[in-house]
Amino acid sequence: MNKNHDLRDVINRQSRVRGMMLGLALGETLGGVRGNLSGTGPLRAGVSTQLACFTAEGIIRAQVRGNHKGICYAPGVVLHAYCRWAFLQGIEVERMRRRWRPYGGAWPDGWLASVPVLGERRGSAPATVTALSRIDAGEEAMATASRGHHALTRGLPIAVTGLGGISQAGAVAALTHGDPAAQAATVHAAVLAHHCLTHSASEPESSARDALHAGVTALPSARLPISGDEHGRIVAAFRYGADEPADAVRLAQLAPDPSAPSALLGGLYAAASFPGRADLRGALEFAAGAPDGESVACVAGALLGAVHGIEALPADLVSRHELAWVLDTLARDLVMEIEDSPGGSEYVPGWDPHWWDRYPGW
Repeated sequence: MNKNHDLRDVINRQSRVRGMMLGLALGETLGGVRGNLSGTGPLRAGVSTQLACFTAEGIIRAQVRGNHKGICYAPGVVLHAYCRWAFLQGIEVERMRRRWRPYGGAWPDGWLASVPVLGERRGSAPATVTALSRIDAGEEAMATASRGHHALTRGLPIAVTGLGGISQAGAVAALTHGDPAAQAATVHAAVLAHHCLTHSASEPESSARDALHAGVTALPSARLPISGDEHGRIVAAFRYGADEPADAVRLAQLAPDPSAPSALLGGLYAAASFPGRADLRGALEFAAGAPDGESVACVAGALLGAVHGIEALPADLVSRHELAWVLDTLARDLVMEIEDSPGGSEYVPGWDPHWWDRYPGW
């Protein structure tokens, strides 16, 4: 009986992480076309989704390194992941090769580097690209002054690591985005997503608002930096979603630009406006109408997907998304690494002999 309960718990956790990863991808895609999808054909991934894939892979590889080496600076491993993305994109190819190839054999390594779509240009991430082009200056000097939303949207998978790991979300954002507001919004979004991933409720239809309320309430006590003004804006966005839901004017006021704070407030408002499991498509379509629909719908999709699980996402959209298998695999493997460490550790052999090849720990 206990084994059955353990299995159910793992399946539930996987469903929620899969929902978060696919939700953010669908949100970005719908937002990119303002909700006006064509009726047929594949759905194209955006650059936030590409970068979120490498964030998830970087988290797994950081966990692997920690297990085998006993120590790991996770933001540095995630930075290495973003460098692999840049290399595949044809950005600073020689610089990336010179920096990373001396440390190992074939580079870029890991299975994610073999996915063709991740090498295609799917939008602009100027702060990330500019910072990576200055990587030789060192992690403390490479960041731009940007408060753009990519710091937040690409960082959503960090929510899976729990509140201890989320404390490093700001450091990951700071690799490329030097604005304190962008870093703070990234951390706060990860806290909200964590509560969506872990919240349980007897009434499924109320679970989204309950989870978001729990996250909003926990922010000041999460041992993470938040000012009174920041928390007040987040509380207001949630209350507007409950009391004045689905108001396009209110959405535009909360999320007027493509910044990380706008993505957080707009995504939270959209998610709180459509808390029901059956309303997830409506939430994405509403969020897509924000001034920067890509980032707002990305956050809303991640939060609602984390609460309701993969099964709640529109099957007709998930089945058409070009990175659906990649995102689903990363989500499953992320949970597996955190729960069971298939690659083992320095002293304990792993049960999957191919895990290190898939996720080299560096």
